[in-house]
Amino acid sequence: MVEISEKADMEEIAHILEKNGFIRMSAETNRISLNKGYTKEGFADKVYHIHLRYSGDNDELYFRNYLNEHPHIAKEYEAVKLELWKKYEHNRDAYTEAKTDFIRQWTTEARRIYGDIY
Repeated sequence: MVEISEKADMEEIAHILEKNGFIRMSAETNRISLNKGYTKEGFADKVYHIHLRYSGDNDELYFRNYLNEHPHIAKEYEAVKLELWKKYEHNRDAYTEAKTDFIRQWTTEARRIYGDIY
């Protein structure tokens, strides 16, 4: 995750990353996600993700830290990802969408537990 200043131009940063081989996976207001290593032929051996966010928009940190502190939930997430990988190997958008409810559920729980610490 790359947090940028509110003064920074997120689109400009995304374009620089795209010129360097990253593919824009999603974009919404004030959020852009890119990756390198996923192709129409499927996943490469190594896949890299960059989430561009303005400072303070850091759901990914809540989710990551919750998984680190709750290994049984991390194992569930691993199982979800492995199942979806096979099912959606050639459809990155569907793969991402299929994980969304799981991620939202535990991110919401993490925010409830941790409060506004990030």
